[in-house]
Amino acid sequence: MSEKQLSAVQQKFILHWGSMGTQWGINRTVAQVHALLYLSPKPLNAEEIADTLGVARSNVSNSLNELQGWRIIRNVPVFGDRRDHFESLKDVWELFRVVLDERKKREIDPTLALLRECTVEAQADKKEDPYTREKLQEMLSFFETMSTWYQQMRGFPQQALIKFVKAGDKLMRLAGLG
Repeated sequence: MSEKQLSAVQQKFILHWGSMGTQWGINRTVAQVHALLYLSPKPLNAEEIADTLGVARSNVSNSLNELQGWRIIRNVPVFGDRRDHFESLKDVWELFRVVLDERKKREIDPTLALLRECTVEAQADKKEDPYTREKLQEMLSFFETMSTWYQQMRGFPQQALIKFVKAGDKLMRLAGLG
């Protein structure tokens, strides 16, 4: 795959995915490399990725390392070629599960730990403002509830989760909210 081989639709998607990545706090090139690998029907090596996207090989290497850290791409052997080749997770549901797992691990879990620590310290320090204690406790309760809910949803088999998500309106009506 080279830049000349990308269709207009592929280019549009890759550019948009890069822009979306920046909105999510991900480097644009990292997101574009991921988009290219997601659309590619075969594993690509770093040189192919660099040529296709028109970016420096070193930037591709850094992007591949980051994407492997997120566990959304993997190194796969290609018969007769000693270079490393990479492919993206192709199942979009599994892809987003892995991304959510990583975001929880990197963002939510440390926040939960900090909130627990702050709540304990605020409760122990009688000089601490009661309003601050209350707000920290509310935030901790929210994060713990959402974390528990996420773990429950994470345990659903994929097909059950898809059905659950698609049944959103029906569930709202059943709960008397729709």
